[in-house]
Amino acid sequence: MFERLRAMLRKEFIQVLRDPRMRAVLVVVPLFQVIIFGYAVNTDVRGVHLGLLDLDNTPASRAFVAAFTGSGYFSATRDLASPAETVALLDRGTVRAVLRLDSGFQRDLDAGRTAHVQLVLDGTDSNTASIVMGYASRIVATYGRSVLVEHAGRTLGAAPPPSLSMASRAWFNPNLDSRFYFLPAVIALLVMVISIILSSMAIVREREIGTMEQIMVSPIGRMEFILGKTLPFALIGFLDTALISVLATFWFRVPFLGSPLVLFVATGLYLMSTLGVGLFISTISRTQQQAMMTAFFFMQPAILLSGFIYPIANMPRPVQWLTFLNPLRYFLVIIRGVFLKGTGFEVLWPQMLGLLVLGLALLGLATTQFRKTSG
Repeated sequence: MFERLRAMLRKEFIQVLRDPRMRAVLVVVPLFQVIIFGYAVNTDVRGVHLGLLDLDNTPASRAFVAAFTGSGYFSATRDLASPAETVALLDRGTVRAVLRLDSGFQRDLDAGRTAHVQLVLDGTDSNTASIVMGYASRIVATYGRSVLVEHAGRTLGAAPPPSLSMASRAWFNPNLDSRFYFLPAVIALLVMVISIILSSMAIVREREIGTMEQIMVSPIGRMEFILGKTLPFALIGFLDTALISVLATFWFRVPFLGSPLVLFVATGLYLMSTLGVGLFISTISRTQQQAMMTAFFFMQPAILLSGFIYPIANMPRPVQWLTFLNPLRYFLVIIRGVFLKGTGFEVLWPQMLGLLVLGLALLGLATTQFRKTSG
């Protein structure tokens, strides 16, 4: 058995790696994609073009504006002369937000009254607008506390009025860098794409080139044939996981706090599921083009229902149940936990158990379908 399996593995590796372009697709392209994703998939907002309409023009109003422009989130690009310019600048996209301070801003602060400011945002990109609004709220709150302390110091040594202050801290990702959240997920995504596409064309390629009949009449068994078709792609999946993890850790400085053993055990369970999907697609397809299209029909819903982009908790209840059939859902929890939290088997075993059950079921389904189509 091992001699036949070794011959099958040797054949598959030669077939996959003999084309220099295929070698580049398996190794170079995933690394290139991680670099692109690492720089492009980033929801942090910096340098928002800000229009300034300061109708007060006092030291207090200028200090307030400086708090915005000095935060690193906003970049003052235009001083407005009148409120009428606000709509024109937002329409043309010259600025993403306009900060307006009406006359009497400093007078209200000196008198202990509430001073009002207005921030007008371009809401065409609702996600960016929400993030910018959160930045602005924090800047206003910080400036308000400094004004309160200064005002209390000028009131003949009287104690400042009682106030409630909340100190917040983000655990595991102190600076809330979106890159730390997305890059581990990109690893899971690329491994899924590569393993499903390669395995989905494994069996159907043998049919197209006419070698399936020769394999069936050879001494190799069906289980040995399935193992020979999956193990090379599994090794490629492990190699890509290692390379991309190293790149994410040392190039993009994504923290890796967990154990490599946990990551590779989980990757093996994950590959069981993705390779099972690919082999099942290969057994029901007649051409490589049909297999490729069917693989994309599976991967697009899998990405949408994994929590990679949209939180699963926000989905309707029946859709949330459907996500339990998605291996990417489980692996995203595992890989983010290993990278950012340093969690181990004692915490991640439910997700690993889910991947094991899915992997065995999908591989069993692919093997059964192969027996039917080749029997």
